[in-house]
Amino acid sequence: MNIGPYTVEEYKNLVKSFHGYVAPGLMIGGFMVDHALNHLPEGDFFDAVSETRNCLPDAIQLLTPCTIGNGWLRILDLGRYALTLYEKFGGRGVRVYLDVRKLDSWPNIKEWFLKLKPKDQQDSERLMEEIEAAQTSIMGMTEVEVRFD
Repeated sequence: MNIGPYTVEEYKNLVKSFHGYVAPGLMIGGFMVDHALNHLPEGDFFDAVSETRNCLPDAIQLLTPCTIGNGWLRILDLGRYALTLYEKFGGRGVRVYLDVRKLDSWPNIKEWFLKLKPKDQQDSERLMEEIEAAQTSIMGMTEVEVRFD
């Protein structure tokens, strides 16, 4: 299993060097970005939107050419763990989101995401195991057309 061009272990090392530690949100974000990239309509150039400031923008910046600095990544802090990648000139793209309805089979992810337990009471090792096992099964995706005027 790869996350973008990286093995899971290579991606973890990249995350640690960029973010400071291997955060669950960045691991899930990596799978989300990879999933979106695999379903992005044809086109040479694309932009990105993150619907949260937490971790997800870092995954986008690590796995795509979209950064805050070059203006290809926009953050609309709506409090949703979702991202959209879309073709720069036509606006066609995909929105990928963490689907809470799919978390019942993944109790540690559910506890972490919904903050059902304090962080110091969560099983971090089991959480990471579940994230790697769940991959894209905890996500929803929809085709979108983005227009910024």
